[in-house]
Amino acid sequence: MNKINMPITGIASFAKYPICGDLENLDADIAVLGVPYDTGVGFLSGCRFGPRRIREVSTHYSRGDAGFYDPERDEVFLAAPNKIVDVGDADVVHGDIQGSFDAIEYAVRKIREKGAIPAIMGGDHSISIPIARALSDEGDITVIQLDAHLDWSDAPGGQRFGNGSPMRRMSEMGHIKDMIQIGLRGLGSSRKEDFEAAKEFNSHLISAKEAQSIGVEGVLSQIPKADKYYVTIDIDCFDISLATGTGSPSPGGFSYDFLNDILIGIAEKGNVICFDLVEVAPQYDPTNSTTRVAAMTMLNFMGHILKQKEKN
Repeated sequence: MNKINMPITGIASFAKYPICGDLENLDADIAVLGVPYDTGVGFLSGCRFGPRRIREVSTHYSRGDAGFYDPERDEVFLAAPNKIVDVGDADVVHGDIQGSFDAIEYAVRKIREKGAIPAIMGGDHSISIPIARALSDEGDITVIQLDAHLDWSDAPGGQRFGNGSPMRRMSEMGHIKDMIQIGLRGLGSSRKEDFEAAKEFNSHLISAKEAQSIGVEGVLSQIPKADKYYVTIDIDCFDISLATGTGSPSPGGFSYDFLNDILIGIAEKGNVICFDLVEVAPQYDPTNSTTRVAAMTMLNFMGHILKQKEKN
């Protein structure tokens, strides 16, 4: 008897993709990794629950080997023979920053060693620090950040690894050569001196208002051409009306279509070797729309990344 495998049945892996419990045996094009870590949060915690809740809601969209048909493009995405697996979570431990970062870096490095693209669910934005470290053997990397916040804080109170510091920490890594930060907005979201430091590094900054003024093509035209891209997506890049389930929701953000059109353009522009989606804190959104936006954004981006590999 063939198993029907409805969304409501079975184990809630990401989009009900097969589970790989041992990274040494990984064989996939994309490996979905959860990082249930929020030790880097200074105010509203809870994004440690993001990966589990994103997985749960993503089962609603599972399509298996048949993939996802887009009637507007008349194309099928993420269909066999594409291989997507859920590799579970990085082995983080509450309160242990260094040990958790080591576990995150290990998992991402191993996924890359096995030839797969890490698709990572956070967790707070500090997890992007060990993720970026794990890409040190890849050569020069261009980082694309989609975020309401600059995340260039240095070390408030001596804490260098908070969720407000990942882009500053990346700027200190030798393999991070270019950086573009898209969606910045909000009074007081970062200090003037942090913006000055980002500009000194030569990070290209595009506010949410500017992005919406110049449009998707205008934004894409400003992304540096590169051999390899690492894309980090903070859920608060979306407008607060779409993403209340996060620690720092902000009005004036992107619509779902606008943000995902940017991601499609990034996938078409070059080789995305890794991406993360962070800061989903589901308990602040009783409607569960934030987790749905997160799951569909990941699936959409994964589909277009692999579609470009098919075409190339």
